[in-house]
This record gives sequence, structure tokens and C-alpha cells, in this order.
Amino acid sequence: VRPLLNSDRVLIFYLKTKSVIVEEINGNWQSVLGVNTPLECFPDEYTSLYCQGRVRAINNLSTASLSDCHREFLQSLQVQANLIVPINMGMELWGLLIAHECEAPRNWQDTEIDLLQQLADQAAIAIQQAQLYQQTSEAETEARNQAAQLEQTLYELQETQTRLIQTEKMSSLGQLVAGVAHEINNPVNFIYGNLCHASDYTEQLLEILRLYQLHYPHPHSEIQAAIEAIDFEFLVEDLPKIMTSMQVGTERIRSIVLSLRNFSRLDESENKRVDLHEGIDNTLLILQHRLKGNAEFPRIEIIKDYGNIPRVECYAGQMNQVFMNIFSNAIDALEVRSQEWQDRGDKENNSCPIPTIEISTKVSADNSRLLIRISDNGPGMTEDVKKRIFDPFYTTKPVGKGTGLGLAISYQIIVEKHGGIMECISEPGKGTEFWIEIPVKPPAKIVN
Repeated sequence: VRPLLNSDRVLIFYLKTKSVIVEEINGNWQSVLGVNTPLECFPDEYTSLYCQGRVRAINNLSTASLSDCHREFLQSLQVQANLIVPINMGMELWGLLIAHECEAPRNWQDTEIDLLQQLADQAAIAIQQAQLYQQTSEAETEARNQAAQLEQTLYELQETQTRLIQTEKMSSLGQLVAGVAHEINNPVNFIYGNLCHASDYTEQLLEILRLYQLHYPHPHSEIQAAIEAIDFEFLVEDLPKIMTSMQVGTERIRSIVLSLRNFSRLDESENKRVDLHEGIDNTLLILQHRLKGNAEFPRIEIIKDYGNIPRVECYAGQMNQVFMNIFSNAIDALEVRSQEWQDRGDKENNSCPIPTIEISTKVSADNSRLLIRISDNGPGMTEDVKKRIFDPFYTTKPVGKGTGLGLAISYQIIVEKHGGIMECISEPGKGTEFWIEIPVKPPAKIVN
């Protein structure tokens, strides 16, 4: 605008702030950017006049009909002539487009006035479009922020749902396991406690029978027939073995019951120092029925490389849950791998490698962290699957076989509850390894 009019200064006056917000100067005239107009120099009636389309051309400031305040203000800006046109947004006055002559008075021509008014109208359109664009951008930004908030809320809801399911699942499982263990424990203890007496009584009765055989070597024919009928010699030889096997069986049941009680650990919801090797062994004992194999699936070999680790301060029941989830997933993977090798063996005469789960534990060099590695020689995972295994409700198992919560819950237990690290290393055809690292002594604050 300034070169078109060949004026000394052109500026835009913004009505809302009553100040100059844009200017262009030709020469060494002072800048008026940011200068505020005195309130008495721009009364409210001016606003209504400019809104109605008023154009004001002052050819000579010294002879113009102006208030003293207005004249002094323009003189302070070095103005000798000026031309003012409104920038209207519909029925609202947005601001003013003003041209200043500072060198000398100037007679403004109609063509110049018309040109400045057209430029003001174009400026109004441009400003309106800019405002609409800004509003659209702000609306888009707000929509993105809302979408981000919704996404965060959804994530938090999923986290909450996962925790609720975990709490309910562990509570129900713990109560069930503890209840079953308690109910089994009483009769087993009764049997176990009486087996030793039964064994002694049996030995004593057999000793009496031997004495009878010694002192009465020729029993009555009816007794001799009964001895032959029951195969007395075999009975005497086998009965102590049966008593011994019953003792071994009851000891086994008592061990399983103890493992169930240790696994549930309903009385150990607080943070306390425990032997994690015991937790791992108890979990493996509970899964023994899946590890020993059957006609369709070979036995899984467990290789332990336990280090000399200290007792770790942790939530024992939740750590057992982590071990249960990892071992269960490893067994599932090994069953899939075995089935694949069996199917391939029928065609290619290949033998399936021995399904194996390796467990190693050690303490870090500074004795501050415990490292646990659990690996299997199953089919492994692709990179895409590996990236999502800790996501809640994600599972690659058939419908009804997996909830997609096991590893998500395990990750929360290790990372959030214990301030540790849980990572997965896996490649297709090379098995899977879980790396767990937790502090021997937990950080000052642990999420409850």
C-alpha cells in the first residue's frame, strides 16, 4: 500500500487493543508500532461513524478541524497529513488502514481514497479468512488433543480393567488353591501320620508269622492251602514295598499341598524377603502334569542353572504368577513345536528335538539386582508378534485358550510393582527367552 500511495508511513490500527500493530515506513521517520491512542482522541462515536463507512482525509493537519488532544497526538507522530479508511468485518469495525504524510501537507485525490478503501476491503477479507483458518486450526488442535486424551483415557481404562481382572483372578485362584490345599491337607496328614504306625504293625505281624513258621513248620492242611492260595511268600515280600510306596505317595501329596499353599500365599500380600528359587520350583511342581508328557507329547526337560542369590524383597504371590504365566506359555509353544515336527516327520522322517525349558538365575555384579532368564526351544515369534506380547488382550492362541492378559499382567508386576525390567528375545525357529531383572531391595516407593 505504501509504495502505491507514495506516502511516508502506512499503518494498521487495531480497534480491540487501540494500538498500531503493523506499519511500513519510507525514510527516517519514527516508528509508531505499538503506540496506543489516547482514549479522548478516539471517542466511541468515531467507532460508529467508521463502522458506517466513514472515510477521513486530512490534507493539512495545521488547518484541520481537530481537537487539541488529537492534533497534539498526531504532531507527536510527525504527521502533517493523513488518510483514514475503515476495515469492516460485516457490521463490525475491526480496525483502520491509515496513510501518513510526514514531509509536508498533501491533497488526497479521490482515486487515492478509493484505492485505499479497496485495499482496506481486501485486507478485511484476508483478515477474516485468516481468523477462520486460525479457528479451524484451533478446532483441529482441540480435536487432536481430545483424541489424545480419549486415547490416554482408553489406555488407563484398559490398565484398570487389566488390574481388576488380575486382582479378581488372583483372589479367586488364591482362595481356591488355599481352600483345596487346606481340605487335602487334613486327610493327607492323617494318612501320613498313621502310615508309620501301620508299617510298624505290619512288620510286627510279619515277624510273628515268621516265628510261627519257625516253631510250627508243618501247619494244618487248611492253613497250607490258604498260604498257597494267597501266594504268601510274595505277599510277605511285597507288603513292605507297598507300605513304602504309600509313604512316598503321601509325602508327594504333602509336597504338592505345601507348594499350592506357597503358590497362593494369601498370607503374603505384603512385600517381604523370599527365596525365588522356591517359588520357581513350586510353580514347576504345580505344572508337573504338563511337563511329564503323554502319548501325544514328549516330556519337557527342565534345565536349572541356579546361582547363589540372596532372598529378594518382593510380592511373592505375584512373582509366582509371573513364573506361572511364562512357564505356561513356554509349554504351549513347545507343544506347538512338537506337533509341527511330528507333522513334518511323517513326510520328511525328521525327529523332534527334546522340548527344553532352561532357567538361570544370578545376581548382578553390584549385588543390587537379580537376573532371571527363562528360555525355551519352541517355534519363536516374529518381530510383529514380539512387539505386542505385553499389550493387554493380545493373544495368538485359539479362541478359548488364551485371554491375552498373562504377559500384560506379568509386565505390570515386574515393571510397575517391583521397579524392574522385563524383556523378550525371540526369533522364528530360534525359541523364546524372557529376561527378568528386579532389584534385590525394592525402590522407596512401589505401586500397590
